[in-house]
Amino acid sequence: MIDDDTELHDAEGGRQTLFVPTLVAVVALVVGTILGLWGLITSNPAAEAAGDYLTVSEWAQLPEGRTWGAVTGVFPDPGGRHMWVLDRCGANSCVGSNMDPVFKFDLDGNLVANFGGGLFAWPHGFFVDHEGNVWVADGPTDARAEAGAAEGKGQQVFKLSPEGEVLMTLGMAGVWGHELDRFNGPSGVMVAPNGDVYVLDGHGEGGNNRVMKFTDDGRLVRSWGTSGPGPAAGELSDAHAIAMDSQGRIIIGDRRNIRIQIFDQDGTFLEQWTHFGPPSSIYIDENDVMYVTDTQTSALPSWYGERRPEDWVRGIRVGDAGTGRVMAFIESNAEFVAVDRAGNVYGGEVPGQRLVKYEKVR
Repeated sequence: MIDDDTELHDAEGGRQTLFVPTLVAVVALVVGTILGLWGLITSNPAAEAAGDYLTVSEWAQLPEGRTWGAVTGVFPDPGGRHMWVLDRCGANSCVGSNMDPVFKFDLDGNLVANFGGGLFAWPHGFFVDHEGNVWVADGPTDARAEAGAAEGKGQQVFKLSPEGEVLMTLGMAGVWGHELDRFNGPSGVMVAPNGDVYVLDGHGEGGNNRVMKFTDDGRLVRSWGTSGPGPAAGELSDAHAIAMDSQGRIIIGDRRNIRIQIFDQDGTFLEQWTHFGPPSSIYIDENDVMYVTDTQTSALPSWYGERRPEDWVRGIRVGDAGTGRVMAFIESNAEFVAVDRAGNVYGGEVPGQRLVKYEKVR
């Protein structure tokens, strides 16, 4: 549990206190757990609205001779006329490659832009902000981190212009650690409407498992979270997804702990949901409809499968970001997800290495 006197360091080396009233956090955690379990008991996710989408596997037109690598990010542009996609350079890594991993397509799947070659080792997190800038987290851990470091890459978050110009970087290239000036496996990035930048630093078992909040010019404001198996609030394991709802709440996919944790923008724990499975990706649209992917239940049954009901099916669960109520389900192997304004869903597959469009049936 995060105590009242949990202390954090700010960018100037001082200490900040993360104020979380213990009693409130305990009550919220218990209530969240009960609601999550009730949702799991009273719903059959595999049977919900599976017929509302038409699968289109060849929607995006790649450059001549190019094939998808692991697709690790999908995001619409602020105007709603394009979809941005991130892959790992035609493979599952960009180490040793000069291929361009960042794509921009119009909604008919025509390629508009393609850039980013030579910047990343193992791109993972992906976001497009309200100004159209593209953010990429490059966060390998273990042996993959060493391969990236050998090229002076990895452990950074990039801000790129819509034309691919590097505007800002956070972190130290190829250097990882627990200090506040570096990352260890950054797995996600999200930019709030006011320009604040949130980095989810914690891919894999060896990651830092924390949320880091920066100003729009890259100054660290605060950090919260710690590695742990749960169920204590603020304990994270393989933190893998980050999003913000219309209330400004920070929604965290705590994947190995098989839950979503919700915080305010200062890191105060609010509640948790356990009925979305182990979340790999979370996308919240302008109407607070939330799309959550679960790719781990069947892929890693020794860790996740034994803690899921027998009829649990991996896929994309569509819910209400305000209440957590699950409203629909798409059976899918997608690990990363985004949605256009027409309600069409785009899923990026890591194993499988492809982008799939789930076209909303009108």
